[in-house]
Amino acid sequence: MEENRKLPLAGLRVIDASTVLAGPMLATYLGDFGADVIKVEHPAGDPLRNAGRQKDGESLEWKLVSRNKKPITLNFSTPKGQELFHKLAETADVVITNFRPKTLEKWNITYESLSKDNPGLIVVKVSGFGEDGPYKERPGFGTLAEAMSGFAQVNGFPDRGPVLPSFALADYATALMGAYATMVAIYERDHSEDGRGQYIDLPIYEALMGMLGNQVMEYDQLGVIPGRKGNRTGWTVPRNLYETKDGKWLAISGTSQPIVERIFKAIGREDLITNPKFATNQKRLENVDELEAIIAGWMKGYTQDEILERFVHFEATIAPVYTVEDIVNDPHFNHRENIADVPDAHFGSVKMLNVAPKLSRTPGEIRHTGAELGSYNETLYGELGLTPEEIEGLKKDGII
Repeated sequence: MEENRKLPLAGLRVIDASTVLAGPMLATYLGDFGADVIKVEHPAGDPLRNAGRQKDGESLEWKLVSRNKKPITLNFSTPKGQELFHKLAETADVVITNFRPKTLEKWNITYESLSKDNPGLIVVKVSGFGEDGPYKERPGFGTLAEAMSGFAQVNGFPDRGPVLPSFALADYATALMGAYATMVAIYERDHSEDGRGQYIDLPIYEALMGMLGNQVMEYDQLGVIPGRKGNRTGWTVPRNLYETKDGKWLAISGTSQPIVERIFKAIGREDLITNPKFATNQKRLENVDELEAIIAGWMKGYTQDEILERFVHFEATIAPVYTVEDIVNDPHFNHRENIADVPDAHFGSVKMLNVAPKLSRTPGEIRHTGAELGSYNETLYGELGLTPEEIEGLKKDGII
């Protein structure tokens, strides 16, 4: 980063009072572009500090998700803790929570109470099922959203049961949608006549449901209930993973007629371009099994490198299936600095995925990994006017 270059969200203060992943990652995305993110944890610590793989007793997940944040501790369940949180919220542009509605009411940290002294405040309420409706008080996490959003039902192979993702898909989808919604709300506030904020109702299931395409209209108009198709889709052919002679895998996607014709040329079957069975996408959908067998049979006769070279020559779309080791060592990814070396208090430096997307004038950056529990208590509570003696007393009373 150039010295003295201002990050695009510099001056925006975000209070991350959420736990685990969806809410915290939302705050992370804002912090990557310069927002001043204060991470508020219970004195016992966010459960994420003990999640995932550990090295020397340190959670690697925490180092990723809590990058660029200033951790403080605070017990919301105490009247003094609630008072301090209100004072902190008065200094903020955004507050992020992920507790159930009745819990927020019990702690008096609702949008109504927080915005009374800070009318421009944006409050993001991440939850399993939203602020109203029959399920509003149900506990909800990403796994439940992956089931109820319709994702698991269409994920997997036709002859097997539904499949959940092996990573936190719903949480990351929620974080992205939440970051987008937060910036919309900030833009509206800053361009409105009264400068008032609002709250954002962000249930996890809605974020993932919104990414499942045209299923509702197809059901409404055609009565179609999509099933599992493995690596195929119901709207374009060819599209699949194929095993090579050397036991590796390649992905092909023929999303337009010119691309499909290049694929046919790459596998030495230019005749398929004019074959009535495969000449159009609709015909390819009708004869998908036959076409997939032709392509898969050809793939098994060559190594991955041989196939890639041939497809690149014909400008046909293809990609190898990567492991994380492949990602870290890929020359294109390294040229684009998709992997960052980030300073870390315990390990000196760690690699993690860099900030994306890249802004041409004001790109984001990762300044440090997740910090120690309560490491900003003295600084931030001092800014609220507390003396060192008062801060020490709060520690002894279990409030911070």
